[in-house]
Amino acid sequence: MKDTVAELELLIRSKYALLVLDTVESERADDLLALIASQLSLGFFSWSRSRGIRRGNQPTDPFIEKTAEPQAALARVLQEAVGVFHFKGLGDFLQDPVVASHVLDCVNQFGTRRGAVVISGHCVSLPDSLRPHAVHLELPVPGFAEQRQLLERIIRDQSARMPVKVDLTNEDRTRLVNNLVGLTQTEAEKVITKLIMEDGALRAGDVKRAAEAKRQIVEQDGLLDYWPSTETLGEVAGLAGLKAWLTKRRAVVHDPQRAAQFGLGFPRGVLLLGVPGCGKSLFAKAVASEWGLPLLKLDPANLYDKYIGDSEKNFKRAMRTAERMAPIVLWIDELEKAFASGGDADGGVSKRVFGTFLSWLQDRQGDVFVIATSNDIAQLPPEFIRKGRFDEVFFVDLPKPAAREEIFRIHLRKRNQDPTKFDLKLLAEATDGFSGAEIEQVVVGALYGAFSNGAGPTTTLLLGEAESTRPLSGTMWEKISQLREWAATRTVAAD
Repeated sequence: MKDTVAELELLIRSKYALLVLDTVESERADDLLALIASQLSLGFFSWSRSRGIRRGNQPTDPFIEKTAEPQAALARVLQEAVGVFHFKGLGDFLQDPVVASHVLDCVNQFGTRRGAVVISGHCVSLPDSLRPHAVHLELPVPGFAEQRQLLERIIRDQSARMPVKVDLTNEDRTRLVNNLVGLTQTEAEKVITKLIMEDGALRAGDVKRAAEAKRQIVEQDGLLDYWPSTETLGEVAGLAGLKAWLTKRRAVVHDPQRAAQFGLGFPRGVLLLGVPGCGKSLFAKAVASEWGLPLLKLDPANLYDKYIGDSEKNFKRAMRTAERMAPIVLWIDELEKAFASGGDADGGVSKRVFGTFLSWLQDRQGDVFVIATSNDIAQLPPEFIRKGRFDEVFFVDLPKPAAREEIFRIHLRKRNQDPTKFDLKLLAEATDGFSGAEIEQVVVGALYGAFSNGAGPTTTLLLGEAESTRPLSGTMWEKISQLREWAATRTVAAD
């Protein structure tokens, strides 16, 4: 926010007379521009279509009569000596040549006097006559510090009216504020107030409820899917190396402010390559749950559009949403299907989206931890592997004996079976070369058989189900061998 204030102040001092501020938070823009006007010793005026021009930014400040119409309001700007004039929603009227001409007159006037016209709104489109005179800026959503201040202010305000119990550890408070980042101040204020009013308290359980507000915003756009992350890393067998790597970064995620002072930034993400069915997607869900962050999934099918240019626009909009929702975990499953090297068969759309994606991976703003998975590295362009796109590239191989035992234990327990009643070591030996997904289906198949026979599942029944299964490691041995050979010198082993 400090950068935005400094940039706007510099532009106004430098005689940039027409500023376009991309934001949906008109009241927050009012506060920001009023502050800048005060720092520059300028008057501040705010216009809305319903009330006209108001002198100042306080509810008691007077409105200037007969200035509700855009032409009348802009004519009034010409009469004032100096000032910052904020026009909220004027973009809807700029295609009217008369209104555009009035704006141009105001811009020319500010060539000899101090001040500027600021037009705020979302995706304001200027006519050709005004474009050469305008500077476009985006008002970023409130950051961590602003939302933290908002949380403390609301707690104080509500405590003055009623008893409020705040039962939050420092970590809980940080996670709650993290889940408010990405919301507008108005949205965040409503969320916090509702949490307090429901039971007169703020507790650790409210962290997830705050995240629900983000879910609703994401789903409205239709480009990213919000996934409930109920799994934990304890439900992911094996992958000790990958888990250890993530554990070292957990403290950074939970306390980004202290990490920044220490010189550490938010982790960028990982690319998981490996055999299908070995837990890559499960791992993505578990990371979000473990870190207490929302999990968003990018589905390429939502991006591609039949109209020229719309696919790229959809992707950029999806990434802006991801950055707005930060801190989050962004999951891109089967990356090769989204950005495979497919030539020009689609008119070059996938290449253009791929280029945009690479640029975003390198230069993205906001705390977005990307977990991308791939089953076929041969289809991925080599640019993905370069350091800087991801923090690390891990190879997820078929589970080892100890991991296979744990997978049986996890899936038996999930289905209300006592793992101690089964010979897990024998089952692990019998499923050499099985993926985690194939072991799960062994358990499911055996349970179906036991249920239909009216008997309980046994080790023998599970062994029989395993015997009748043909794992991918057998049917696609050559492809898996090639993948292992490629990964041996280019990736880090996840286990």
